[in-house]
Amino acid sequence: RKNTKRVPSFRKLLRTSQIKLDNKLKNKQYKQKSAAKKYRKEQKKLREAVRDAISRKPFPLEGCKKKQVAAKWEEKEEEDALPLDMMDEDDLKLMEDLAQKASFLTRDLSSNEPVHIKKRKHENVIEKYEKVPRRLQTEPEKELIHLLPIKDKTGIIPQAVEKPVLDVAHDEEEDTEDMEEAEDFNEEPLPILTPEEMADQRRQKLQDRKMHIAALASAILSEPDSNIKKLKELRAMLMEQDPNVAVIVRKLVMVSLMELFKDIAPSYKIRPLTEAEKATKVKKETQKLREFEEGLVSQYKFYLENLEQTIKDWKQRKLKKSNVISLKAYKGLAEVAVKCLCELLVALPHFNFHNNIIVLIVPLMNDPSKMISELCVEAVKKLFKQDKLGYASLGVVKVISGLVRGRNYDVRPEVLKVFLHLRIKEVELQKDSEDIAPKKKFMTYKEKRKNLSRMQRKWKKAEEKLERELLEAEASESKEKKLKLHTETLNIVFVTYFRILKKAQKSPLLPAVLEGLAKFAHLINVEFFDDLLIVLHSLIASGDLSYRESLHCVLSAFHILSGQGDVLNIDPMKFYTHLYKTLFSLHAGGTNEDIGIVLQCLDVMFAKRRKQVSHQRALAFLKRLSILALHVLPNSSVGILATNRVFMQTFPKMDLLLDNESQGSGVYLPELEEPEHCNAQNTALWELHLLRRHYHPTVQKFASHLIAGAPTEGSGALPLDLSQRSAAELFETYCMKGMTFNPPVASVTPRRKDTFSQMDSFVDEELNKQLQQHISETDAHKPLDFAKHLKESSLA
Repeated sequence: RKNTKRVPSFRKLLRTSQIKLDNKLKNKQYKQKSAAKKYRKEQKKLREAVRDAISRKPFPLEGCKKKQVAAKWEEKEEEDALPLDMMDEDDLKLMEDLAQKASFLTRDLSSNEPVHIKKRKHENVIEKYEKVPRRLQTEPEKELIHLLPIKDKTGIIPQAVEKPVLDVAHDEEEDTEDMEEAEDFNEEPLPILTPEEMADQRRQKLQDRKMHIAALASAILSEPDSNIKKLKELRAMLMEQDPNVAVIVRKLVMVSLMELFKDIAPSYKIRPLTEAEKATKVKKETQKLREFEEGLVSQYKFYLENLEQTIKDWKQRKLKKSNVISLKAYKGLAEVAVKCLCELLVALPHFNFHNNIIVLIVPLMNDPSKMISELCVEAVKKLFKQDKLGYASLGVVKVISGLVRGRNYDVRPEVLKVFLHLRIKEVELQKDSEDIAPKKKFMTYKEKRKNLSRMQRKWKKAEEKLERELLEAEASESKEKKLKLHTETLNIVFVTYFRILKKAQKSPLLPAVLEGLAKFAHLINVEFFDDLLIVLHSLIASGDLSYRESLHCVLSAFHILSGQGDVLNIDPMKFYTHLYKTLFSLHAGGTNEDIGIVLQCLDVMFAKRRKQVSHQRALAFLKRLSILALHVLPNSSVGILATNRVFMQTFPKMDLLLDNESQGSGVYLPELEEPEHCNAQNTALWELHLLRRHYHPTVQKFASHLIAGAPTEGSGALPLDLSQRSAAELFETYCMKGMTFNPPVASVTPRRKDTFSQMDSFVDEELNKQLQQHISETDAHKPLDFAKHLKESSLA
């Protein structure tokens, strides 16, 4: 009977403990034995029934060939014959004599055989009948197994072997004996090892496992096509059952397999073969390559499933029945599994199952464990930075958007901050298209003239023209495909941002959303500009935002207006007023990272929109920034003074604040929150004179440069390394996060005591003589009496 049960997959076997597998095997063997026993009983009963029927059936005196005649003869015998038990011995002997003489009556007339043949053939029928045993055989009938025949000169010789009959009772006795021996063996005490011996034994086991892993890995790397089956053997070590070395061995196997797949995986995606392709005959090399690819994909799939199961077991706090690994050790295994998945995510974005890895990694970015979350976030950032085409980035963005929406916007801000690392810029798009288009080296005219004939030059010219056209078409096609992918990616990003702005304005994700809008605002569709600016202003006016969030709102608004928003007739005065009002709220201590955002805002608000900015507004910001430069760290002061330099070079008549004798209408009101009405033209930049005495040399240079009127050349001009950098770059360059001073402070060599010259430092000659006399005197050593001196001091 055909077994209809499906063979358990390797995946299911991985989840099953060894004890359960042993129990299943014992049950299966017991069922097979019981079925065989039942079958033998049925066969035995059948044979007994047949023999019983044969023994009770009256045997005919002569056998007839034809079935019909035999049937009629049997019916007639059954009707006329008397039972043998009711006949006397004389009658039975008479019947036997008559049976020997009645050959004519019992003869088959249709046969052409002579009578004596029948007589000789059936003359001893009764004797044979009497020799048939009345009882059945107690021993079971031996079955034969027919083998292949042997042929020799005489002919074909059939071969057969007796089938061995299992003795159930004997087997049961053997099982009981084995059980008794096992119990006796279990009762024997195990040898007790000292801690040093146990440590040596564990070290030796671990060394053996390492050598085995190294041997398998080197064999696979040397010939991947031939040794692809060894991947399965190496992957089986992920289920190491020895509790002493299980954790370390599994970690080593995970990392080894990860490195192997990174090395042997091809640079293309392997697709499954169709039925038509499988049916066609191919070369041996092609068939070998197909087998390698099929084995690689299957083993890679099983490996990823093992990593996923390890992470799930740790997340669900599941403990296996085998108790090989504790719950605490599962955390370490899960961390190694996450590292392997992150490495594969970055290293094999083109290979199979990459989307499955993305689905595994993205939810772990929101994991409570800080280490695992940071690993996944860094892996996604690397993937975004190296992804030129955009396929992988699009897949990750889709999963992140679904995660944020599915968790009802209750995710960590780092999940959304990874959007800032997307490679979606026009400059990079142009650069990438140049990278993708392969650069073909064409022959020069001199080389053609020297190496080719006239006809060859003609053909070469036509060939090069065709190649140029093909390269241009390929580059334009790839560029269009990439732009399409980037457009779809940005649409998903903006949909996520707008949902949060609309439904979760008090969410901790808002700073990440505003920062993302500030970066990608120039790529937003013009139709959304009005609504987006209204939302940003309402957020600022609500007062629920932190200072950094409000700065991101201002930066986003001006990015929108500086790009495609130039065509819109929108007055952003309220954003200028908000920034002017909140400048003094900046932190002046070590957490002055907000200065970088302020410098970006000032660059977008004044340098890129200088035609829309009034003279009074520029003067007010210049004066307030100069006051702010007195209170912040040196790197912030350098960035602010660099911004003031841009102000003085961009807007005319800024040197008005350098003249303290100029007078205008009104008095400067520094506490006023409106930059247009604070009368900044009636004050002077006296702060620059204080900054010229600053302890930082770069701040001194900038202050002297601004006092001179920010000239571009001459004695008051800045050096090139300072003048050619932006304010944000200078802010980062002179940052003091690493507790280092830039530029470094010159070291002062201390004066050593042994280099002190004898009496050369004393100018007075008399004092020198007294010192010489005191040194030359050799007074005897007198013991110190502290008690005597204390009494004298108390009496005095």
